[in-house]
Amino acid sequence: MRGEQAGCVAGTAHDLAIDVRGLVFTYPGAASPVLDHLSWSVPAGSFALLVGGTGSGKSTLLSLLKPEISPAGERLGELRALGEPLSGLSREDSAAKIGYVFQNPDNQLVCDSVWHEMAFGLENLGTPPGEMRRLVAETSYFFGMEDWFRAEVDTLSGGRKQLLALASTLVMQPRLLLLDEPTAQLDPIAERTFLHALFRVNRELGCTVVVATHRPQAMVPYATCAYELSGGRVEEVRDLEPLTRWPRLLPPFGDGGDPAADRGRLEAEGAPADSGRPEAAAAAPEPAVRLSRAWFRYGRHADWVLRNLDFEARPGRIHALVGGNGSGKSTLLSLMAGVTRPIRGSLVRASDERALLPQDPRSVFAEETVADELMEWSGMAGYGRREVDAWLGRVGLSGLAHLHPHDLSGGQQQLLALAKLLLTRPRLLLLDEPSKGLDLAARRTLAALLREEADRGVCIVAATHDLDFVSQATDDVSMVFDGEIACTSPCDEFFTGNVYYRP
Repeated sequence: MRGEQAGCVAGTAHDLAIDVRGLVFTYPGAASPVLDHLSWSVPAGSFALLVGGTGSGKSTLLSLLKPEISPAGERLGELRALGEPLSGLSREDSAAKIGYVFQNPDNQLVCDSVWHEMAFGLENLGTPPGEMRRLVAETSYFFGMEDWFRAEVDTLSGGRKQLLALASTLVMQPRLLLLDEPTAQLDPIAERTFLHALFRVNRELGCTVVVATHRPQAMVPYATCAYELSGGRVEEVRDLEPLTRWPRLLPPFGDGGDPAADRGRLEAEGAPADSGRPEAAAAAPEPAVRLSRAWFRYGRHADWVLRNLDFEARPGRIHALVGGNGSGKSTLLSLMAGVTRPIRGSLVRASDERALLPQDPRSVFAEETVADELMEWSGMAGYGRREVDAWLGRVGLSGLAHLHPHDLSGGQQQLLALAKLLLTRPRLLLLDEPSKGLDLAARRTLAALLREEADRGVCIVAATHDLDFVSQATDDVSMVFDGEIACTSPCDEFFTGNVYYRP
């Protein structure tokens, strides 16, 4: 924490960037409000963290502070930003004074090229051309974008897309910046670059920064204050030090403790009793999926994304793919899933029973309610309402079965999509950023479910930037670099002596 600033000291209305009083918000059709007589104030100039469980309402609260994207529902109470009632802000004032950066940059990037994306907001505000060019140039220099200023947005890595989303918001010089899980899809190095840029925005430009996050560890050194949203209300977090630590997802085995007690504790948390990893198996099974000398690119004249790549993963193991944004992890999953085919090389799968969870879980949704979503493939996969009800309970969605899937939080959508896939009992499960948007309880649920699937012989391959999850919940790790597999090793060996990729 940076010093003992006034970030956590109450001030007058003129000293507050955010002032919320008695806020009650209920989604259409919901039995109870997600925000219940909530009061919250954030001093101007703060770098504030907003933490809370999956589905606690963090995204709802932030979006209510940005009138253009406020969700539909019944709202009571008073919301003020930068000393003004939000109800009195014009669209132009809101766009100019309050910036919002989404968790997924693709949800807000609308132009084909980087330079046009930078100018788009200013064009809509009617900024004179000369001033527009100056603001775009200054902001681009601030973020070091000169080398990719003329690039096409679709060619950017995830890290650069996130920086572009931030830069194209800040070019309008907002006084309040709201960010929803902005580093969830960034690799560890890109995350540090992004947070350093955010720190400079806060310190050098005087912009109030509010970040909603499930993973605050890397952000605590920059924060002046933190708040927790729970039970529909906000409380200040007085001690930030616990936010720098991440508890275990699954109890450790072979650590000198009582194995029987460990197994009992794990079973009570929802994982199968026998969660020992199969390293000691007498003979390793044949690979569930194997790529040999695979090449792939997205266009005849595009650069190769994968080149001469060899990879294999085996049944009964959880195999993590790590590497920088744009390294080809998602492409590799798409090849294994059969969404795309290698241009050269070969792909062999032991079974056609496979499932892919993409980065955006909404792409697998097609129904009007959570319960119907899980029933969609029942005829094909041979399960019924009883199994659906059981899975709703396992992923913590029992009381939300009547809601539209898009009304769930990002983490709840992730768990719903996973449950939908697991109901089909795949033999090869491919996951792209599976822990994105999940709080600790939900991450433990995810880890236990994946371990259970692996123990029944499923091969699981997960592309992820979540190194805490990798270190605690996977068996094998492969690093993707320069279109190839740079290395593959058991999880413990991978992190031994690793300088940059560490949990």
